Amino acid sequence: MDRLIICGGGHVSLEVVHMAARLEYEIIVIDDRIEFANPRRFPLANQVICSSFLDALDQLGSRGSDYYVILTRGHAFDRVCLERILNGRYAYVGMIGSKIKVAAVMKSLQEAGIPPKTLEGVHSPIGLSIGAQTPAEIAVSITAELVKQRAHRGPNAMPPPDEPGILCTIVKKSGSAPRGVGTWMHVRPDGTCVGTIGGGTVEYQTKLDALEFWAQGRSEARQVYDLTHAAAELGMVCGGKIEVSMVCKK
Repeated sequence: MDRLIICGGGHVSLEVVHMAARLEYEIIVIDDRIEFANPRRFPLANQVICSSFLDALDQLGSRGSDYYVILTRGHAFDRVCLERILNGRYAYVGMIGSKIKVAAVMKSLQEAGIPPKTLEGVHSPIGLSIGAQTPAEIAVSITAELVKQRAHRGPNAMPPPDEPGILCTIVKKSGSAPRGVGTWMHVRPDGTCVGTIGGGTVEYQTKLDALEFWAQGRSEARQVYDLTHAAAELGMVCGGKIEVSMVCKK
């Protein structure tokens, strides 16, 4: 699962965590103030680290699938976090701030030796431009940009979880089915799921079939699902067929 590492535990961070909790990230919040970095404030986060930003980032290390959201209480801290992050691996890094303050941070980092091309890849000011004003609205713009970035990386951007269950992957598609080849859904033995192959009736049926294969002790199977009939009944123009590979991992 991709990690969403949020630097700063303020009001915007709180809203981002609430929204990102539905987006299947491992959410980590770091701040150096105990009143802003504790599990009671962020019950939806997977991990909350109260430490200096540099120590926390060093503790976490970096991965090519990490998403960083920099929302600290000041640009001095923003700069410290951004410099450390840019010297590691990541899939996305965004930083809040006005254009003037962001420009000052970027100039400082360029003078410190960070290549201009690397700095150009930073999403700052962070979030999609939707006229957001309140912390909740800003969080909407940030999480929307995270969704956009992950979609740009393709269906294999987030690897399936390494745990028991049935991995359902679209291996063939025809027509206007909503999701493409390579899209996956991991069905746990208790029926909960990670990922999606399109939602709706077909996804529900896929889950039921996967759980039946699990109960039968089968290791691998393929199933074809036809969306055309269901779409016609609902007066929809979408349809098509998907072929789904199901692989059980005990």
